[in-house]
Amino acid sequence: MKPRPQIIERILEHIAASRTICVVGHVRPDGDCVGSQLGLALALRAEGKRVTVWNQDSVPAKLRFLDREGFITKPKRGEKFDLVIATDCAGFERLGDIAPCIEQRKLLINIDHHGSNTRYGDINWISSREPSSGELIYRLLKWARWPITPPIANCLFTAISTDTGSFQYPSTRPTTYHAAADLVKRGADLAKVCNEVYQSYPLSRARLLRHVFNNFRLAHENQIAYFWLKQADYTRTGAETNDSEGLIDHIRDIEPVVVACVFEEAGPDLTRISLRSKDSRVNVSEIAQQFGGGGHSAAAGARVTGKPLAVQRRVLNAIKHALDAVK
Repeated sequence: MKPRPQIIERILEHIAASRTICVVGHVRPDGDCVGSQLGLALALRAEGKRVTVWNQDSVPAKLRFLDREGFITKPKRGEKFDLVIATDCAGFERLGDIAPCIEQRKLLINIDHHGSNTRYGDINWISSREPSSGELIYRLLKWARWPITPPIANCLFTAISTDTGSFQYPSTRPTTYHAAADLVKRGADLAKVCNEVYQSYPLSRARLLRHVFNNFRLAHENQIAYFWLKQADYTRTGAETNDSEGLIDHIRDIEPVVVACVFEEAGPDLTRISLRSKDSRVNVSEIAQQFGGGGHSAAAGARVTGKPLAVQRRVLNAIKHALDAVK
């Protein structure tokens, strides 16, 4: 193995010097967030650390198989930690309710793969070349020479698989396949992960998907596909907000579509937008940044204030300008 990079040396030095560690993730955690958090937390616990894992929002149903013992809990004020490690979180505000609960800490380490990361940590390991934070945690464990047990392998394989679109996104690199293969070799249960993550959706999500197919719209010569998700849609279908993950892929995959967008009601005059691009020339992270968000060139998002139709008009116009710029 190559010599450990200096940033890894610093991270491992601070981990070694810490007794109490809290591993935190972003609001509405996805597979990369949950898998990275749990994979790291399990490894830290095996090294004798007292580990707490916090998320503002509950673990999505399809990912709960990774956390059978309920390791991930809600944040609470008053806790003191030697070290806090944030994984897969591009901005401090994305920690949500966790942020005010980690004020009594000695150090904050920020490990992430989003190019839009704001480097809010005392130590920041940001590598936008990696298609997932799970791959960064995998490399950290390898450099540390800590055991990667089957439960850890399951977590990290899930993180890598979900954030690469099951190894379909163009961000996937040869080293990603090598990491995934090594995790399977170390005990990741491929059949279990695939069944739980990709083949066990609740009926409520199917109802939500029916809503999408019945209500999506096309614009700009069918290059843009978009749909709305209102609170009433969740109530009517019995779905949870986590059930919406991946729905955007169904309209992105329509042949003429270049950019897909989901507008989701997040509160009074507050809209959460998710963007996907399948043309490398159209960087949706740059579009999201116009609205205070960010992400990756092919997948990004933001939270936008304003009247819903005004938000829709502004976002669609920004997408149209980006598409016209590459004609």
